[in-house]
Amino acid sequence: MGFVGDTEKIDRGSGSGDKGGCFFGGMKSLVRRKQVDSANSKSGSSHQLAKALTVPHLIAIGVGSTIGAGVYILVGTVAREHSGPALTISFLIAGIAAALSAFCYAELASRCPSAGSAYHYSYICVGEGVAWLIGWAVVLEYTIGGSAVARGISPNLAMLFGGPDSLPTFLARHTIPGLNVTVDPCAAILVFVVTGLLCVGIKESTMVQGFVTAVNICAMFFVIVAGGYLGFKTGWPGYELPVGYFPFGADGMLAGASTVFFAYIGFDSVASTAEEVKNPQRDLPMGIGFALSICCTLYMLVSAVIVGLVPYYAMDPDTPISSAFASHGINWAAYIITVGACTSLCSTLMGSILPQPRILMAMARDGLLPSFFSDVNKRTQVPVKGTVATGLLSGILAFFMDVEQLSGMVSVGTLLAFTMVAISVLILRYVPPDEVPLPSSFQEAIDSVSLRHSGCNSGSDIDVETTKIPAVTSGDSTPLLVEISVGHPLVEKAAAKLNYLVRQRRKVAGWTIMFICIGVFILTSAASIVSLPNPARYTLCGIGGFLLLSGLIVLTCIDQDDGRHSFGHTGGFTCPFVPLLPIACILINVYLLINLGGATWARVSIWLLLGACIYALYGRTHSSLKNAVYVPATHVDEIYQTSANSLAC
Repeated sequence: MGFVGDTEKIDRGSGSGDKGGCFFGGMKSLVRRKQVDSANSKSGSSHQLAKALTVPHLIAIGVGSTIGAGVYILVGTVAREHSGPALTISFLIAGIAAALSAFCYAELASRCPSAGSAYHYSYICVGEGVAWLIGWAVVLEYTIGGSAVARGISPNLAMLFGGPDSLPTFLARHTIPGLNVTVDPCAAILVFVVTGLLCVGIKESTMVQGFVTAVNICAMFFVIVAGGYLGFKTGWPGYELPVGYFPFGADGMLAGASTVFFAYIGFDSVASTAEEVKNPQRDLPMGIGFALSICCTLYMLVSAVIVGLVPYYAMDPDTPISSAFASHGINWAAYIITVGACTSLCSTLMGSILPQPRILMAMARDGLLPSFFSDVNKRTQVPVKGTVATGLLSGILAFFMDVEQLSGMVSVGTLLAFTMVAISVLILRYVPPDEVPLPSSFQEAIDSVSLRHSGCNSGSDIDVETTKIPAVTSGDSTPLLVEISVGHPLVEKAAAKLNYLVRQRRKVAGWTIMFICIGVFILTSAASIVSLPNPARYTLCGIGGFLLLSGLIVLTCIDQDDGRHSFGHTGGFTCPFVPLLPIACILINVYLLINLGGATWARVSIWLLLGACIYALYGRTHSSLKNAVYVPATHVDEIYQTSANSLAC
């Protein structure tokens, strides 16, 4: 490979008149990768967000986005149908599974602290085509998620006013005659209020979200403290059962863990604000870690108290916490719990709308969406246009549509993002990009640096440099230092051999990662499709397990790439237990994806197909990497410096 990367050569060689070249160039566009945003690449940009967030702000965003009203319902449903008194362990297992993804997010967020979250990481590590689909799926996630949350607030508000039909007329739900459509003005108004708040500024909106989240946490503390007092007073009747602690066995406990796993979705919102964090290398991992730890602790304490107050089979699946207190004569606790549910929904609504404009902005920066979405307000330093567009779409959906049937599509976007982030960590460690794209405007500087290195390699314009290398004689084990010139054939041969070994190791690692993903898909599919005949099912599970374990052994035995040390912004968090931890993360998320159901996947496929058409018609041809020149990553800083010097002259 020469100084200019092979990708750029291929793109230039695929002329528009050659159908084969166009097809090859179109396929090549799917795997082109962008550069990690750096101080050099961001200099002079007019799309910068405010650096205003610290660890407390990130914890408020993470906890507020994660703890929704679902916890006030999940404890009853999961305890009755799956876990029984072992619900606390189910929450713990689900929290550990979510922590696997959190570790992966923490490393990539600190190395690549830019808006876009999973879309941004996929673009850098995997390629443009996968990044587009991830971004498109996450947009669907936040749009439907925000609308579903907004539709859930009005029934809880009505409970505070005295009953389902007690809201004022202008806020109450109404059914349009002849259309069989139930409109929800309260949901739409709340979406528009949150949208206006997010347009004011990231620091101001985060402070409000922190206050609302604090009210919700106070309600949960009431449940823990008051419920704990009742439990000690009555002897914890929910645990004194003849069926024991695991009435549904270990399978039921694990099934409950897979259900409550979705209660941890939301901490990834922290990563979407990476560009607005003052010290991302330190604060982002801490914010993600503390937020997830707080959520897991609260979930476990609430579930431990509630399943101890009432036998699991006697729980009300709709209002388990309120009914548990009512069974002990504390009916007024329902008001505190309803306040907690309302505030948790409001906080989650803010967490659903906050990331989407930033993902749209990142995609627009890369040319995959119109530049309209990349505009940042100069005064508030917020993507106001993208925020307003997001709020309008979510508000309209919340007003007209009952999106409860589409809520499963939210999980698809999240789990796809979690899976791709884990794969990106493996790529970063074993096959980090060794070429990065630069705009064609840097062509003069690239040519200058290329000529400089060509001259150095020829040795015609510089003095022959000498170096001392160790050599061992047959009669003495002590190495002798021998002076050999850099241009000496032995040195050149050794360097060529080393480069060959590095290329081979990267090739082996890349194929191994691909086979691991194939093995995970085969294993989880065979384990989930119970209609398969047992011989075929066991055979597929064996094949998938073999590919998975073989890949794990290979990645464990080979060295990680030295390029990982200089990839992106250094000095941040490093994911532990690689490759085991990311592979476990991929396995868990793909298993959950496979089990979402055919109806959900049918709806998501339509959305993804629409996204693929938009990418083919607009994104591929407007991408900022369309005319990019790929250069070795080791020379990027030198090229930027050469370009700056030429401009100064």
